[in-house]
Amino acid sequence: MIYALFIITQKGDVLLNQVYRDGVSKGIAEAFRLQVVTSKDQRSPLKQIGDTSFVHVRDKDLYVVAVTKDNSDATGIFEVLYALIKIFKSYFGSFDEESVRDNIVTVVEVVEEILDYGYPQNTDADSIKNLITTQSKAIKKAREEQISQITIQTTGQLPWRSIDLRYKRNEIYIDVIESVNLLMSTAGNILKADVTGQIMMKTQLSGMPECKLGMNDKILLDKETKMGKKPKTASGIELDDVTMHQCVKLGRFDADRTISFVPPDGEFELMRYRTTENISSPFRVISNVTEVSRNRIEADVTIKSTYNAKLNGANVIIKIPTPKNTATCKIAIKGSGKAKYNADAGGIVWKIRRFPGMTEYTLQARIELISNVSVEKKAWSRPPIQMEFQVPMFAASGLQIRYLRVIERSGYSAVKWVRYLTKAGSYLHRI
Repeated sequence: MIYALFIITQKGDVLLNQVYRDGVSKGIAEAFRLQVVTSKDQRSPLKQIGDTSFVHVRDKDLYVVAVTKDNSDATGIFEVLYALIKIFKSYFGSFDEESVRDNIVTVVEVVEEILDYGYPQNTDADSIKNLITTQSKAIKKAREEQISQITIQTTGQLPWRSIDLRYKRNEIYIDVIESVNLLMSTAGNILKADVTGQIMMKTQLSGMPECKLGMNDKILLDKETKMGKKPKTASGIELDDVTMHQCVKLGRFDADRTISFVPPDGEFELMRYRTTENISSPFRVISNVTEVSRNRIEADVTIKSTYNAKLNGANVIIKIPTPKNTATCKIAIKGSGKAKYNADAGGIVWKIRRFPGMTEYTLQARIELISNVSVEKKAWSRPPIQMEFQVPMFAASGLQIRYLRVIERSGYSAVKWVRYLTKAGSYLHRI
């Protein structure tokens, strides 16, 4: 017998929470998140918290969890959980956070069909599909795209663009927006780094123009070199997990890595990508946090900007953690910005509105702690320093727009604008 069933992400977000019995609160998923999801040492698929047992199966970044309080048959519950995952994959093609969120109605219907008041009833995928005929969004999207392609072939019209657009001034704007995710060790070594980026466009173009965009893609540059061409940009980047707008001609991209497209009118996302190679971190953190005594900590944190001196970072926020029993903080800054202790934020918050390139600022803090009268003193976990920032005209991945050509039969010349912006994703430095 299952008291509750829920699906939770690796980040702790609850996608589905079904409670079948009294005595189990809807907040039971929070206990699982704290005890299992965020725990580095948890390896067993069974977890006992008080009189509650959690039987869970992890598939990629999702946990499917059954809750019980009786001496239930664990193997039987595991069979139900694995059957659920198999059925979800047969419906959606994959079992991940996006597919569950997009098809949550179908997910609930499948769970209700399999579990009746917490008792397993039917786990056969074929019979479930006969009872629940709702199509997933992935199938609907594929059919819509197929119909769209047929429409284009028969009428010559594009569903994302009208043929009667006219502008006095033809302009096209490109924004390359990147988020840097970084985890650095106390010694200053990069433990994990990646960049997720997107190319946003805003077009105000007349007629039916065809645009061709080229980047410093490593594969493209290698092909040009073999053909005897000398690319203007010597260094290339390797792109992973590339997702394109439907207007892009994927055949051309696969053949020669050229992004060729007839753009929609107005704003749209042309491309989304990810890279893990040769990432330039815009800031370097040098920290020295010393526990001088049981009641005092001294922190010395230096932030160095590594981008060009002609550039300026904006809205830089550094969060330096302190213990929960912090009483007072005496702070001194060498350089720029304002800092103060914020108990709600869990430490010192240092804000710098403008951060020039090739510059370093230092914060020194003397932290006084409240004496702990408890016999068992829990050691401070030393959370990492967190950073938030924006650096205009800087691309952490090294991506560059090499050219953008606009071809339209009327022969007009379009004005092109390109901007870059790098901002912080999860930017952490251990202390």
